[in-house]
Amino acid sequence: MSHADLQDAPAEHPPDDPGVDEGSARRLRWHGLQLTVLGAVGLGAAFALTTDRIKLLQDPDFRPSCDLNPVLSCGSVMVTDQASVLGFPNPLIGLMAFAAVVALGVVQLTGTRPSRLVQWGLAAGALAGWGFVHWLAFQSLYRIGALCPWCLVVWSVTAPIAIWSVLRPWRDSGSRVGAALWSVRWSLVVVWYLVVVVLALVQFWSYWRTLL
Repeated sequence: MSHADLQDAPAEHPPDDPGVDEGSARRLRWHGLQLTVLGAVGLGAAFALTTDRIKLLQDPDFRPSCDLNPVLSCGSVMVTDQASVLGFPNPLIGLMAFAAVVALGVVQLTGTRPSRLVQWGLAAGALAGWGFVHWLAFQSLYRIGALCPWCLVVWSVTAPIAIWSVLRPWRDSGSRVGAALWSVRWSLVVVWYLVVVVLALVQFWSYWRTLL
């Protein structure tokens, strides 16, 4: 084969060959699936909270279905000032935020990678939401004295969304720290769950021990 033939020969993997980065595409879709599922769960919980809040406004005697006992009680939390910290019910924030998460998850499921700006925008929004969750957790545990079950669902999905949304672009930027933290992202989520559970057990132990 001549030098000219070598120049004219097609590349083994053309730039537009979808198989070139098949592993990356799978990971992108897997991350999109995670965002979609977590966002949908959060959206469902926010919708349930919004519905119960409307019913409570219509009928002060209404008892939400998630009023399970003196500690696990949505109704006890809904009537507090902390439940409308911005002047409107907090679940409305969840409806907007989780809808955005689902939309971004679906986009990634199609194989489309969001721009770096969109990824960092999601990271910033998710981190702000997780910070809000920490404030609400403190208020519920040490000021209100009750835990809203639907709120716990929102907290449980916000943590992984925030952790993964921050660590993923950080890892992709080439940071060794970001890559190291990304490799233990599941452990970070589990540790956070355990901390919340331990705090709830300690704070309401006087009630939990009556159930033993």
